Amino acid sequence: MRILGIDPGYAIVGYGVLDYGGGDRFSVVGFGAVTTAHDLDFCTRLKIIYEDITEIIETYQPQEMAIEKLFFNSNEKTAIDVAQARGVTLIPAITRNIPIYEYTPLQVKSSICGYGRAEKNQVQEMVRNMLRLKKIIRPDDTADAVAIAITHGLSLGRRRLERANDLDH
Repeated sequence: MRILGIDPGYAIVGYGVLDYGGGDRFSVVGFGAVTTAHDLDFCTRLKIIYEDITEIIETYQPQEMAIEKLFFNSNEKTAIDVAQARGVTLIPAITRNIPIYEYTPLQVKSSICGYGRAEKNQVQEMVRNMLRLKKIIRPDDTADAVAIAITHGLSLGRRRLERANDLDH
């Protein structure tokens, strides 16, 4: 199963593409970040995000997308802008009928570290270990996207195990 993980934003959109082989078997296909310059008008930034995510999907051909579910308790303007960028990020997957799954930061931290209040550096170190990488993935947005992809793979594994257990009973 090829999974595209996305950490949405409008300055930086992190992405990670992993092949999931069941259990805890992941292989890295690619990762990086879509960046937009702060001096561009907002609509131009959205267009860049759309075009780059479209190209990433065309290049890597993911079977499913996992994206961070937004939660904001302050700065309404930032929340609205990030939500718009997130929507633009989803359109290339929607138009290609790629299933989309959402995960909260708490779910990602719990999945990766076993603790929903884990620090960012703990999550990054666990991702590095799980994928047997020499270095922590940078920037943080890219590391978060890879963690979201791992979370989706692990949740797929749990769902398959639950279905198998249900069939046994």
